[in-house]
Amino acid sequence: MGKRAREGADEAPSPEEVPAAGSVPDEPAQTGEGPASTPEDEADDQPLHKNFRMSSAVRTGADCPYLDTISRQNLDFDFEKCCSVSLSPVNVYACLVCGKYFQGRGPNTHAYTHSLDAGHHMFMKVTDGKVYCLPDMYQVVDRSLADIQYVLSPTFTDAEVAKLDTAVTWARALDGTEFMPGLVGLNNMKRNDYANVVIQTLVRIVPIRDYFLRTQNYEACRSPLVREFGSLVRKMWITRAFKGHVSPHEFMQSVIAASEKRFTIDAQADAIDFFQWLVNRLHLELTGGKRKKASIITECLQGDLEVTTLAGTGKAKGSSEDVVDKVSFLMLGLDLPAAPLFKDALETVIIPQIPMYDLLRKYGGSLIVDDIKAGRRKFRLTKPPRFLALHVKRFVKNQFFLEKNPTIVNFPVKNLEVPVSAPGAVPCVGFILRHCGPVRGWFSGN
Repeated sequence: MGKRAREGADEAPSPEEVPAAGSVPDEPAQTGEGPASTPEDEADDQPLHKNFRMSSAVRTGADCPYLDTISRQNLDFDFEKCCSVSLSPVNVYACLVCGKYFQGRGPNTHAYTHSLDAGHHMFMKVTDGKVYCLPDMYQVVDRSLADIQYVLSPTFTDAEVAKLDTAVTWARALDGTEFMPGLVGLNNMKRNDYANVVIQTLVRIVPIRDYFLRTQNYEACRSPLVREFGSLVRKMWITRAFKGHVSPHEFMQSVIAASEKRFTIDAQADAIDFFQWLVNRLHLELTGGKRKKASIITECLQGDLEVTTLAGTGKAKGSSEDVVDKVSFLMLGLDLPAAPLFKDALETVIIPQIPMYDLLRKYGGSLIVDDIKAGRRKFRLTKPPRFLALHVKRFVKNQFFLEKNPTIVNFPVKNLEVPVSAPGAVPCVGFILRHCGPVRGWFSGN
């Protein structure tokens, strides 16, 4: 028995029992009819776009057979630049034939697939304005594309900004309609008219308009709200626009994000609340969160006010002397007298009228304003701003509903007299946001 065991130990193993070189003894041997796959074969099975190398070829317009397929009537760069398939804002290209946005440029991307399926070959990268021909993968450089690149990202020089108020220019859209740059309409996408009137009002202020027309003034600011507002102002003043109206879609998207959905496109909001929020937010973004630091907003809209609280009332309730505070403001509120409740002898309710100057007497320093919480106070305008924003308080909320005061305010178009106590002060220029219709009406600007 021991001899047979020694003979079995001395025998050489059969070829089937010898493991392959480099194999793991614990793992079973590979089975199958074909040979085992090699690393080279596995590399060939990878997707084509991983081994694809982008072409850096550049051709002129004369060498591109698809340059005449561009349709400028379909181009609209006002909307959010996201891929229409993946909804991603990264590496987005605009199809210059149909106007849709697609992501990527290489094989197996949405732009590449669209070029093969729809036969649209001209694409522009929305971040730098470069034009490519797909699926041939070469860049197209031609002077005929300059107008599209300008509409995508308009720019203004100092000379062009200086001529805006001296030379009246009319422009013509692609559909043949004429429009005046700066006086274009803003699309009401659903219920964003409250924001449109505020934008139209701010662009009427020349220093603010000139500041945001020059991108060099705020290129260090990374705030999406500031950049989108500047882009919207530039689109409203370009003379080579393809259409005579502008959509504030991208700006409203930045407003929704910055306000945490306080102001949206779908829901109506108060234009005064939006104006106060916007000017304060633009000031904070431009100054890096430093409220006391000057910005173009405070240089144009900020003034100084002296508030005197009479002794024994409000914050001076426990004091025998008046309390005087000096505050800064960006907007002044005007109080309307109460509307009549009863009808006259003719069974009609007469809508009262009041001059603007009577409302401004509140800030002359002599009129006492009673308030249940704040006490008896007097207001004195000590330093007027360059541009005075006035808010006529028409809405009063009682225990049941929101009521609108229909009192008509008469004000002069020019030479508005403002009661200013500071010596040597000059009159200010005012603008008013107007609410039209009933309580749930709409807004317009003057």
